Amino acid sequence: MIKSLTVFIFGFVLSTFSFAQTTFKDDNVPYTFEIPEATWRMTVKPSASNPSVEYVYGDRSDGHLEIRKIETSPNELLSEVIEKEKEQKLQFLPGYVAGKEENFSGALSGKVFNFEFVRAGRNMSGRFYFLKADEKTVYVLRFTGERDKLRLIRNQLDIIARTFRVK
Repeated sequence: MIKSLTVFIFGFVLSTFSFAQTTFKDDNVPYTFEIPEATWRMTVKPSASNPSVEYVYGDRSDGHLEIRKIETSPNELLSEVIEKEKEQKLQFLPGYVAGKEENFSGALSGKVFNFEFVRAGRNMSGRFYFLKADEKTVYVLRFTGERDKLRLIRNQLDIIARTFRVK
């Protein structure tokens, strides 16, 4: 009885620590988001001259996040923004195969675009969240990684995107 209670308490404490979230915030960028696991580490820190933020999940091939801000025209639809991204960058990736667009809602609403490609002989995938901050601003959360590994952490990608908010 005491042994099973000890195992239960140890498991509860371990699960509490493994799901501890931290909040990303920096004075150089106007947004915040939750980081669901300590495995995520920052590789590019924003500065006054470069507002880019990048994280990796363990190794870059396991999961890589880039956050970029896109200025749009007031009447531009998110589908048009996604189409520009495909035409300017994605279609040139080796083995590029477009996936589907999905509606997405969190602190900011938007769309998610999924795709696959090949890098160094490995099957990769991308999951880009296009989040509309206002009529002229879209933030793109660009997640890429090995297809199977990215699929395993998809719930974490969704957590980061759902908690992404403008200050």
